[in-house]
Amino acid sequence: MKHTISVYVENKPGVLARIAGLFRRRGFNIHSLSVAPTENAAYSHMTIVVDLEDKPLEQVVKQLHKLINVIKIHDYLPEEVVERELALIKVNASSEVRAEVIEIANIFRAKIIDVSRNYLTLEVTGTEDKISAIIALLKPYGIKDLVRTGKVAVARGQATE
Repeated sequence: MKHTISVYVENKPGVLARIAGLFRRRGFNIHSLSVAPTENAAYSHMTIVVDLEDKPLEQVVKQLHKLINVIKIHDYLPEEVVERELALIKVNASSEVRAEVIEIANIFRAKIIDVSRNYLTLEVTGTEDKISAIIALLKPYGIKDLVRTGKVAVARGQATE
């Protein structure tokens, strides 16, 4: 089972390594990790998705709170967040199949961000399932390159402190 944790930290060198090390020492596999500055450049927001594999996450969250550069932590239930991923997919799109690839892109509301003679590069955002579905449909055409972000998440509804 995958679980999403949102961590606000001071934007300083070594913070990411300390947090990742904490998960490693406790035997958790980080499924995805996204880190970016917030509206205040002094802080960064980390979205960490971990595989629980029947391990309680409570101890790791308590230890995260003890780290000096950690400002706040939100341990979300799935229904409490809006989560999205981004994927950039370069797919074979010769003139014979280009219309089919464009149709798939349109169905998934993907943007065509680069066009060359034999390839189209698509940008698609959505849930993990949506990204996996478009990849599965494009595989028969030949995916030349694929880059996928981890999840980013924000709490639903009114902001809480």
